Amino acid sequence: MCIGIPMQVTVQHEDSATCIYRGQQSVVDTMLVGSQPVGTWLLVFLGTAREVLSEQKARQIADALEAMRLAMQGDNHIDHLFPDLVNREPQLPEFLRS
Repeated sequence: MCIGIPMQVTVQHEDSATCIYRGQQSVVDTMLVGSQPVGTWLLVFLGTAREVLSEQKARQIADALEAMRLAMQGDNHIDHLFPDLVNREPQLPEFLRS
């Protein structure tokens, strides 16, 4: 299983970019998404950017990864990381509604 990490571009190179996530810098292959300006958020799998993200989507993914990290440590106080889901009534997908 591979987990995508949201990373922000800090330096753009020819076919790669230096990106940061949680204080860790990495050089990321950007051939699939093209050259991106500094500040752009990318979804990175195994050192390769696969998708350009909005800042909001990057934050949601980062929060979900943080919730997973906390849960693995036994901390179940993670509701604050899912404000869009807390106190929301579950919805059936459109194709299951009658």
